[in-house]
Amino acid sequence: MKFLDETKVYIRSGDGGAGAVSFRREKFIEFGGPDGGDGGRGGDVWIEAVNGLNTLIDFRYQQHFKAKVGMHGMGRNRTGANGDDVTLKVPVGTQVFEEDNETLIVDLTKEGQRFRLAKGGNGGFGNAHFKSSTNQAPNWANPGLEGEEKTIWLRLKLIADAGLVGLPNAGKSTFLATVTRARPKIANYPFTTLHPNLGVATIDGREFVLADIPGLIEGAHEGVGIGDRFLGHVERTRVLLHLVSAVEEKVGKAYTTVKHELDAYGGGLADKAEIVALSQIDVLDEKELKKKAKELEKACGRKPFLISAATGRGMTEVLRALRDVIVDTAGDDTALPDRSSHWMTDSDGDDE
Repeated sequence: MKFLDETKVYIRSGDGGAGAVSFRREKFIEFGGPDGGDGGRGGDVWIEAVNGLNTLIDFRYQQHFKAKVGMHGMGRNRTGANGDDVTLKVPVGTQVFEEDNETLIVDLTKEGQRFRLAKGGNGGFGNAHFKSSTNQAPNWANPGLEGEEKTIWLRLKLIADAGLVGLPNAGKSTFLATVTRARPKIANYPFTTLHPNLGVATIDGREFVLADIPGLIEGAHEGVGIGDRFLGHVERTRVLLHLVSAVEEKVGKAYTTVKHELDAYGGGLADKAEIVALSQIDVLDEKELKKKAKELEKACGRKPFLISAATGRGMTEVLRALRDVIVDTAGDDTALPDRSSHWMTDSDGDDE
């Protein structure tokens, strides 16, 4: 499945049907009077967050959505049928913006949440509506009101409890593949991950969702490398797991480089709870490991976790630390939210 997290869409609600001009004509009824019915209401355009999606790829192939128009009124006081609504189905976490791509219309953060983007036009009154004691045979009716039309932007920010950040080849995808059933692409070259991946981790009977995003390099906020456009997918997380590879010659600089990019991006990422881990430690001997652990501790101001996805060392401890932060920030120590709906697709990176 291709990953698409931003798209432009044109929407238009239905026009209202016109009212009818009609008079009752029956044998032996000399003065039947007006009997034109009202027009039907035009259809609305709705947007709804649904389960089972984690990309906006459907909107790459269809960008125009138009609701049906209302039917015209008819004689014998028959009202026209209302136009059918149109519903845009999007993943949970989708934001809707005006055409300027800055003015937020709605943020869909819960499954089943609905919002009306464009209201259908009201149907016009038929001539029967205008009958009065002083005008018993009106020969006019109202046209239906026009629907609304606009261009909107859809922007997806994945819903996850914890986010993985770090330089390319820091071991983020390997970590995700080890602790979840996700199968991201893993290879020994930079920018193996080209789009975010989700997975559900379980520790001590509790589940939480992990989001892995493409690696950041120095100058990412200025568009260097893949840039920082995918950082929006970890804005909603409660904690960040910052992985620094033990293979890096200067682990302290590797940490500060990514930290600087998070600060430059904004979005509240710099203020999020952060857990730092030195990954891929199986490639070092104990002496070199202690040296780099001390260097990283000096850079981040706390003792980092020492982990290896290959050997399993430290993996349980870091998962428990993530769980504790998630539970504390959620304000509920009894249970985490049900994450069964978050098997959105632990898709292979090769699909991209």
